[in-house]
Amino acid sequence: MDKRLKPSDKAFERKLVDDFFQHFGEGQFNLRDATKAMRRISRLTQPEFAKHRGISLATLRKLEAGNGSVTVETLNKIGDIFGLEVGFVKKTKKQT
Repeated sequence: MDKRLKPSDKAFERKLVDDFFQHFGEGQFNLRDATKAMRRISRLTQPEFAKHRGISLATLRKLEAGNGSVTVETLNKIGDIFGLEVGFVKKTKKQT
């Protein structure tokens, strides 16, 4: 077992996923934060996640840093791990 991974707590992991989808559904994530959250919930390092999702490490690092641009194909590769795909959504007015 990888030494950086602690034994998993299934209830805690389920809560992380549920919280992710709640925040996601409420539009509380930007692309950078959503990508980081998916990777962390997956318990993978950046190199592991990039390889697992079939994208370059440089692309993942830029995305998590909020720099650069990515293709729809790349976004779909990243989101697929959580059953997500890129699409249009209606804009909501931000509360100030």
